[in-house]
Amino acid sequence: MSKENQLIKFTKKGIYCPQGDFHLDPWQPVDYAIISHGHADHARWGMKRYLCTNDSLPILKHRLGQDIKIQGIGYGEALVINGVRVSFHPAGHVIGSAQIRLEYKGYIVVFTGDYKTQPDFITTPFESIKCHTFITESTFGLPIYNWKSEKVLQNELHSWVDTNKSNHRSSVFLGYSLGKAQRLLSLLEGVDDDIYVHRSIHNLNQAILDSGFKLPKTKLWSADLDKKVLQDKVIIAPPALLDSRMLKRLPNPATAICSGWMQIRGNRRWQSVDAGFAVSDHADWNGLIEAVKSSGAEQVYVTHGYQAVFSKYLNEIGIKADELVTEYGDGVLTTAEVETDKANVK
Repeated sequence: MSKENQLIKFTKKGIYCPQGDFHLDPWQPVDYAIISHGHADHARWGMKRYLCTNDSLPILKHRLGQDIKIQGIGYGEALVINGVRVSFHPAGHVIGSAQIRLEYKGYIVVFTGDYKTQPDFITTPFESIKCHTFITESTFGLPIYNWKSEKVLQNELHSWVDTNKSNHRSSVFLGYSLGKAQRLLSLLEGVDDDIYVHRSIHNLNQAILDSGFKLPKTKLWSADLDKKVLQDKVIIAPPALLDSRMLKRLPNPATAICSGWMQIRGNRRWQSVDAGFAVSDHADWNGLIEAVKSSGAEQVYVTHGYQAVFSKYLNEIGIKADELVTEYGDGVLTTAEVETDKANVK
């Protein structure tokens, strides 16, 4: 049995470390779950014990329940579990997100969870880690995906807000409550008006703030708020509110979807929005390649997203890579949409 097979196994409950007797982001209930970040496809309810980063701890308690049994440790801090040295390292994905490094008898495995190599204004920047086995996502694993710099994005968002204000329209940005919402706040900081957020974002922000993390100031957008107060204002809301009665009550709203998919789709998937901005919390094509190469891994496993395309490319450039089927992938496209994007590569 190889050292790698002693350290990780791929089971129906998720990625398992038999030596340490724990799972990494399991999708079924287990005794001990080591969690990379707080998104629902990676952090699920029902585990007997959880381990995460200090910054993820309040997020997991907010989402999974205050009474869960959970421990948090800092980035780079090591915990030895049954002889396996476990540590968290910044993934650059969302607040508290981490790559999980496992070391046993000199053999190192890195499970990235979700990650972004391009720095932004709010998350702890991605840290490259040397290892023997590297488990990577591939959400945007096509060469057509290349992100703009944070400064360019900031200028685009501010310009859109200014245009809307001149037309007496409120600016509504739609993005997930964890990750996208906080990043949008950092990008929109400095606009000449108050920023309102939906209650789901407000409550999560409060949990993050209570842990000592700093966020830009916001106001609560509630259904009973006088709509005149929101005239020309900036609002951040989850995508589920698109076409909702609450959104339609706003005075002359302009809506924008914020997602990496918007880079090539424009507004095709969301006919009722006014704009789309390619703001992604995942690595783009070059970021994925950079992360794999910098790891120096002799074996790569490619998970959710364009795993067939990305693993094929890695093998073509001399990096041993295999596809790994998981239940991760919030925001991953349907098969039909994947085929449409492949056609756009040609």
